[in-house]
Amino acid sequence: MRILIAAVGRMKRGPERDLMARYLERASASGKPLALTGFEVVELPESRQSASSARKAEEARALRDSLPAGIVVALDERGRSIDSDAFAGQLGRWRDDGRPAASFVIGGADGLDADFVGSADLVLSFSPLTWPHQLVRIMLAEQLYRATTILSGHPYHRE
Repeated sequence: MRILIAAVGRMKRGPERDLMARYLERASASGKPLALTGFEVVELPESRQSASSARKAEEARALRDSLPAGIVVALDERGRSIDSDAFAGQLGRWRDDGRPAASFVIGGADGLDADFVGSADLVLSFSPLTWPHQLVRIMLAEQLYRATTILSGHPYHRE
């Protein structure tokens, strides 16, 4: 199953990008024997529309167009909070069900369009706190790596 992170906005070069890349490289290496592949990031430009609702709608269209067929997970502070074991288990179930891809979507500065969030297979929250998008990408990349280690029985994850 292919893993994709689709995000509105570009992450600048620097330590944050490097850390995200390091976790995704680790996830890719440990995910291969588990039939989890890709672990790539697609960055989409922020909309230039003047109204927030128009920006979110335009970004949602661009996001939909960039996603492969499969599961869509919207990251939103109002979503479900699950622990790392449940996250890994869900990835494993989607893989075992033959889903071709799981796309994790991070919206722009205004967040995700409500219709987009409503159509997602899962709406996931890392916390009710508002996080900078760069940190959300890093946290997601780390959780994807952690999920591959949990699924493979590696001792990286400690409860």
